[in-house]
Amino acid sequence: MRELTTGVNQYYKKSLRFLHKVIDYANRNVMGTITHVTTEDPVVALTFDDGPHPVYTPRLLDILEGYQAHATFFMVGHAASKHLDLVRRVAMAGHSIGNHSWDHPSFPLIRGNEGRAQIRACARALAPYGQKLFRPPFGNLNVASRLDALRLGYMVVTWNIVAGDWLQDDAETIVNRVESRIKKGSVVLFHDSLYQSLEAQYADRDETLKAVDILLKKLGQHFRFVTIPELFRHGRPQRTTTWEKPDVNLLNMLKGQYTPPRRYSVL
Repeated sequence: MRELTTGVNQYYKKSLRFLHKVIDYANRNVMGTITHVTTEDPVVALTFDDGPHPVYTPRLLDILEGYQAHATFFMVGHAASKHLDLVRRVAMAGHSIGNHSWDHPSFPLIRGNEGRAQIRACARALAPYGQKLFRPPFGNLNVASRLDALRLGYMVVTWNIVAGDWLQDDAETIVNRVESRIKKGSVVLFHDSLYQSLEAQYADRDETLKAVDILLKKLGQHFRFVTIPELFRHGRPQRTTTWEKPDVNLLNMLKGQYTPPRRYSVL
C-alpha cells in the first residue's frame, strides 16, 4: 500500500509540473504581448501611435524617406477615417499599419463586445492597408481583452523602449532617453499624433520629429530601421504577460483632439 501511495504521489507531482509547464508556455506564447525581438541582427522597429495627423505624419514620412528607414504606424480608426489619403501614402511608402482601436479607450475599462467593435471599426477604416497587428491604447490590456484580440486574429505588440514624447520634453531629452536604451531587436514607442493629451499644447509634435531625425542620423550606421513584420523575420519575439491596472484618475484628465474623451468610473 505504501509503495502504491508513493507511486500515486509521484505521478501527481509529475502531472502537476507538466500542467505548470503547459500553462507557462500558453501564457508566454499565446497570451503574451510582444515587446521586442531577440536577434543578433542590427535591426530596430520604430513605431508611431495615434495618427495619422494631417501636418505631422507627412513631415515624418519625409524624414523616414530621407534615411531610407521604415516604421510601423498604429493608427486610430477615427483619425484614419478623416485622412484616408494619408493611410494610403503611409502604406505606399513601404511602412506597416497596425490597429490602435477606433477612438482610443482603455480596453480593461470597457465591455468585451465594445472592445471587439473598436478593433473591427478601426480595421474597416484602415482597409485594405491594415495588418493584423494590434496595439492597445495606453498599453492597457487585461486577460479578457487579450483574448478578444486573439479571437479576432491579431498579434498584440507593445514596446520595450518608451520615447516619452507625449509631454513637453525637448528633442535632446527624447534622443538621450531612446539612445541610452536601444539595442538590437528593440521596439520603440513614439507618437506622430496625440489622439488624447493632458494639455492641448502637448499635441505639438515638432520635438518628436526633430528627435527622430537626430536618432536616424546618429544611429543609421549602427542599426537598420524596419517594420514590425520585418523585425519578426530577424529573431524570436519576446513576450510579457504583465497586466497593468489603468490609472483611471489620469485617464479622466485627458483632453481629446477630435472629440471629448470618455470618462471612466474609478475602480
